[in-house]
Amino acid sequence: MRRLGRWLIVLLLVGWLLTGVKEIRPGERAVVRRFGRVLEVQPRAGLWIGLPWGIDRIDRVPIEKVRRVAVGCTPLVGIDDTPPGQLLTGDRNLVNVRVVVNWAIDPEALLSYVEQQDRAEELIVRAAEAVLTEWVAGRTVDEVLLRGKTALPAELPGLLEARLSLCGLGVRVRGVDVAHLAPPDDVKEAFDRVAQTAVQQRRAVQEASEEAQRKQNESAAAIRKLDLEGDAYAEIRPRQARAEAAAFESRLRALRDNPLAREAGRWTHLLQMVRRLAEAGNLQPLDPALDSTLPPGR
Repeated sequence: MRRLGRWLIVLLLVGWLLTGVKEIRPGERAVVRRFGRVLEVQPRAGLWIGLPWGIDRIDRVPIEKVRRVAVGCTPLVGIDDTPPGQLLTGDRNLVNVRVVVNWAIDPEALLSYVEQQDRAEELIVRAAEAVLTEWVAGRTVDEVLLRGKTALPAELPGLLEARLSLCGLGVRVRGVDVAHLAPPDDVKEAFDRVAQTAVQQRRAVQEASEEAQRKQNESAAAIRKLDLEGDAYAEIRPRQARAEAAAFESRLRALRDNPLAREAGRWTHLLQMVRRLAEAGNLQPLDPALDSTLPPGR
């Protein structure tokens, strides 16, 4: 009986010592507290062998896990009262805005997160509400409703990250998604008409811009074509003129060197003299029977 008691004590002792062995899973980091004091070592994925329970305390933290928390308006179905989280714009209009903040633990500030992990999500919600309220209050209702779905995911993470850095929570903002963005139900139809008109106006402006660009491209192409044709004409026409002049001079020299051409020239000159004499009445034929009237010249 005494021997059995010793074996039981040994087994309890071994079991107690084995409580100091912890498995750190992939994607996790661990914080070790020894007698309540946080050690500098932060075990990574693998097997950690420390001191048993009561001496060491191991907090395994999934640093790669992305957490989500909703912030803003929560519409209440079937209730006519103002829903909680409804925000006021810069021009004193109410809008219903609800965003989802995606956040994760900062591996470089793991100790800060472990020390405040019990209130981390609440502080993130409060900081996000403050930043969202400031963002909406600094803009008109039209700007919030028409640009909010694209502007909030782009601008809110940086603003929220700066606000959370003052709290020292050891978290990082991975992104912001817009879950709901709409005017109150009693004016939603009017805002929808305004938004539709704005979309049509942007589409008309875009189409006009595209048409103007097309006309400009066509004009530029026509100008380039005229420039090329003018350059080609300026280059080809002088050569054609020189070729025509050379051909004319060649034919002129051939006529001058041809005896028949010279004889034809003398006869043409003689006929012109006879015509002028006849027109002046100075032509007297030797034979009175002949008519001195010449046909009209061409």
